[in-house]
Amino acid sequence: MLSSSREEILKRIAAVSKGRSAFVDNHLVDNEPIYKSVLPDAVTCFKKELEAINGQCILCENDQDAYQKIKSLLQEKSISSVFCRNTIINEQLAQFDVPSTSDKDQFIGMAAGISECEFLIARTGSVLVSSASESGRQMNVFPPIHLVLAHVSQLVETPEDALNAIQLKYGDFLPSTITTITGPSRTADIEKTLVLGAHGPKEFIVFLSVL
Repeated sequence: MLSSSREEILKRIAAVSKGRSAFVDNHLVDNEPIYKSVLPDAVTCFKKELEAINGQCILCENDQDAYQKIKSLLQEKSISSVFCRNTIINEQLAQFDVPSTSDKDQFIGMAAGISECEFLIARTGSVLVSSASESGRQMNVFPPIHLVLAHVSQLVETPEDALNAIQLKYGDFLPSTITTITGPSRTADIEKTLVLGAHGPKEFIVFLSVL
């Protein structure tokens, strides 16, 4: 009985496969770009693309302006301190009187975390990060609100540009993990309803210094 049922199923699959015709696209695309142009400039394009996927990009005049805006954001959201593992960023947070902590005992209960990044990808609004970061892998997925400090010099146009740049940066000693973050965590698995923060940060905010 099982054998005959199996044979019947295989016959049906074979019949459907035989009836299908291969799809051949004869349209030549060799000289056509994969991505749309980055317009009107990389900063504007990155901001637009990130915000289109529920992320935020806060433009800052310089590093000082960035830390002041981080401080204001924490106050607006009634967050007592931001968790940070990066030594240099922690020093800057202290310099500009931004409440922060690196106490590992407060990691689980953090309301927001801040980290650095490798590169920003203008065309997709993505942030390239790696395990070489002092912040570590956890900071990219654990904080309910993930803040990223970046500079205009880290902007590239496409994912390929970002990969080329990180290869140039690390040479034969590439980090064990290289990945992109494209907006806050999301899923639509349940009844096709978009839910933010299902598997990671609910809010993803990039503070981009343009000078």
